[in-house]
Amino acid sequence: MQEDANEAVLLHRRTLLTGLAGIGTLPIIGSDVAQAQGQSYPDRVVTVIVPFAPGGSTDFVARLLAQHLSNRLSGNFVVENRAGGSGTLGHGAVARARPDGYTLGVSPTGTFALAPFLFDKLPYDSDKGFAPISLLAGNAMFVCVHSSSAIKTYADLIAAAKAQPGKLTYASAGAGTIAHLAPELMLDMSGAEMLHVAYRSGGLQVQAVIGQEASLGFIDTVTAIPHIQSGVLRALAVTSVGRSPQIPQVPTLAECGLAGYRATNDFGFFAPAGTPPEIVRQLSTAAREILMMPEVKARLDVASIDIYAGTSEAFPPYQAEEARRWGDLIRRRNIKME
Repeated sequence: MQEDANEAVLLHRRTLLTGLAGIGTLPIIGSDVAQAQGQSYPDRVVTVIVPFAPGGSTDFVARLLAQHLSNRLSGNFVVENRAGGSGTLGHGAVARARPDGYTLGVSPTGTFALAPFLFDKLPYDSDKGFAPISLLAGNAMFVCVHSSSAIKTYADLIAAAKAQPGKLTYASAGAGTIAHLAPELMLDMSGAEMLHVAYRSGGLQVQAVIGQEASLGFIDTVTAIPHIQSGVLRALAVTSVGRSPQIPQVPTLAECGLAGYRATNDFGFFAPAGTPPEIVRQLSTAAREILMMPEVKARLDVASIDIYAGTSEAFPPYQAEEARRWGDLIRRRNIKME
């Protein structure tokens, strides 16, 4: 069974990478002006906005990317955290920035795919406000309880939730984040009910579970793995298609009985709409090359983060499919931002 699961996840990853990276890059623009712009970029500090507080997987990926972009492009790429509005504050700052390549953003699925369905009005046009650079990578979440919890397995969790609907609480990293929607997908598929408690960051979310303020949380791999390995948290399941190579004894939710379940927190790299194509192309190429570097792959592997390294052309179709899938759940569950 484990060999079959491993083969399934390898096939899934190969298929995803083929779809994202196989489109190839656009031909280089031949004009002298375009070439001159590309050669001179960057000649001052580039701000990479992360729309959440420091810590957590989005910040981890963005800082790793910025560090290597600085080296590869001989520039200075600096991460700036702008938390608020479930990621929409920082994401909106990217959309409103001057489209010259000096303000960029790294945002997760919850911000670029879910927010348009959760908010009645956004301070930016989610369809036309951005120039997609690359779908960088993604990671799953572990369904975690405190190690002292009487809940030992996913079956225990669902049984307890159905026995006392609404008594169990799940902590999220913020309303509208994937850590909010992934449990809702589980509840939708299982028929159980739990109470959502939103925190302001992934760090506060995990502390709520560790401190037993909440019964459980869907905690991203970057944050969860150290606490699982230390014995503070117990992982009941993982939200990816295949098991985590770092903690392979933990089953997927699909293996636990939710056939077809999949929820990952994916990280998109964006520039404001209107950014010169040659700069977008330069950044996209550099990002893909960085993600393939052995030392970068090693750091992402340790955190159980899958590398996608997609092209800018492959990003919009992926974003549309994720929006459709999660948008259907949001409507079905009548999820609204408070």
